[in-house]
Amino acid sequence: MTKVNPNFGKKLKKFGAETAYHCYHCGNCTVVCPLSTDEEQFPRRFMRYVQLGMEDKIKHSLEPWLCYYCGDCQTACPRQANPGEVMMSLRRYLTTVYDWTGLSRKLYTSMAWKVVSVGLLFFATLAVVYGFSGEMVTDRVELETFAPAHIVHPVGYVFGAVLSFFLLSNVYRMFRFILGDYAKSVPLSVYVEELRTLVVHFFTQARMRLCTNKSRWLKHWLLMTGYFVAFMLVNIDVVTRWSLTNEPPMWWHPAKLLWTYASIAMIYVTTEAIIGRLRKREPMHQYSHSTDWMFLILLWFTVFTGLLMRIFMELGLPLPTYHTFALHLAFTVPLLGLEVPFTKWSHLAYRPFALYFARIKERAVQLQQRQGPESEMAA
Repeated sequence: MTKVNPNFGKKLKKFGAETAYHCYHCGNCTVVCPLSTDEEQFPRRFMRYVQLGMEDKIKHSLEPWLCYYCGDCQTACPRQANPGEVMMSLRRYLTTVYDWTGLSRKLYTSMAWKVVSVGLLFFATLAVVYGFSGEMVTDRVELETFAPAHIVHPVGYVFGAVLSFFLLSNVYRMFRFILGDYAKSVPLSVYVEELRTLVVHFFTQARMRLCTNKSRWLKHWLLMTGYFVAFMLVNIDVVTRWSLTNEPPMWWHPAKLLWTYASIAMIYVTTEAIIGRLRKREPMHQYSHSTDWMFLILLWFTVFTGLLMRIFMELGLPLPTYHTFALHLAFTVPLLGLEVPFTKWSHLAYRPFALYFARIKERAVQLQQRQGPESEMAA
């Protein structure tokens, strides 16, 4: 028996779904969607779920994560019901369902929470950096003296471990919602075998290549790989010691080349996304939730200040280097602390995990079907 929440549509408006009730279910959106299949149909089915208030059904669905918001459905919609934006709203809503802390819901539904949370983390980071920084050497750049690596790196590792705990615990809740009783019927070997699905889709975003707009896949891939490269360089101390050193390596140093790639890739994609949302020419850019802007602004300033800090370092400008580094950390902490486990950036994990869980569920159904005839034969 499916539970119905008659107020679900009203609740979903806070996540950006303003037009779900415009839909009269012609099915055009599902027909034109290159990602919709007979087994996993969307967006029309989910427009109906929203209208009927089938909140419980949506909580246990993975289809919203299989949509990459290419915009074809919105172009084909005769009622301007904006099915792509409704699917995006469902992803925001599901992020709050998986989050056991409740912070995700606050950030998605309250402007005050967004502003205060970002502001507190920003100014607290500046206070900590300047409160615990070393000497500001002014006749030459000594970044490691201003921000000692033996302090910065351990703090970063602890911060990363805390964020990983929140994100992975939310992914586990996602797993329980999607697989339910199927989780118990699948042997461990299946989970191990299907890990390749998770890895492939995380690193290639291959499913997005099926969308009509191929350039969106490239931009998404550049953003993902840029972030992943930067994340790995920050967390592998043996490679990244140069980032807090007093003597930057030559331009051909592998870590330096990778940092350059990551910076250019991320700042290009975020700049293009900001311009697109301001112009509102493409369907996916016509409706922007406040958390979309929060993510883009924080990411852009994080990357820009990091790049600017390295330019000042190369030019031998000590004070601009130190102060820009402090600003870089002040933008980085709210970006990672809020976005990675609780809002937009968490989608980078939820999408490939959704495909992974879909394969697990498919294998579970196959096992049950196989076991059915075997049980009948044994009887």
